[in-house]
Amino acid sequence: MRTPRAFPQEGAEHVLKLLKKAKTKSEFQRIQCIWMRLKKNLPAPDIADLIGWHVSSVRRVHAQYYKDGDKIFKGVSRGGRHRENLSKKEEEKLLKQFFNKAKDGGILVVNEIKLAYELEVGHKVPKSTVYRMLARHDWRKIVPYRRHPKADLDKQEAFKKNFR
Repeated sequence: MRTPRAFPQEGAEHVLKLLKKAKTKSEFQRIQCIWMRLKKNLPAPDIADLIGWHVSSVRRVHAQYYKDGDKIFKGVSRGGRHRENLSKKEEEKLLKQFFNKAKDGGILVVNEIKLAYELEVGHKVPKSTVYRMLARHDWRKIVPYRRHPKADLDKQEAFKKNFR
């Protein structure tokens, strides 16, 4: 096993203050993970055993601390739209003209939106991308029924003939 990289010892008091100010459990454990390494110089397997984490998680937190410093205590950024073609504001700007047309009684044609989206992005996209974008912006397809599912056309015609 290789010798672990040395942590700067002057940050132990600062990390202890952060430990007292922690608001969430995950934030507390991340700070605790660094503090145990700074103050007690414990190896990652011992820290993992004390905190209840996996050893690789402790090592990941240590590596992030080397790289980013105190920023890792604020929260782990997970998720997000990593493969987005357009930002939400750009999508909103693109859809604004189509929504205005739909509000005036026009019909929202997905193929038209798809073509405009492809022009904006610069490459072809599947229709599902456009439908997901529309769902993100609270659009839903409302289509009236042509007729009632239980309607009887013969009875309707008879009613029309016998109506006064």
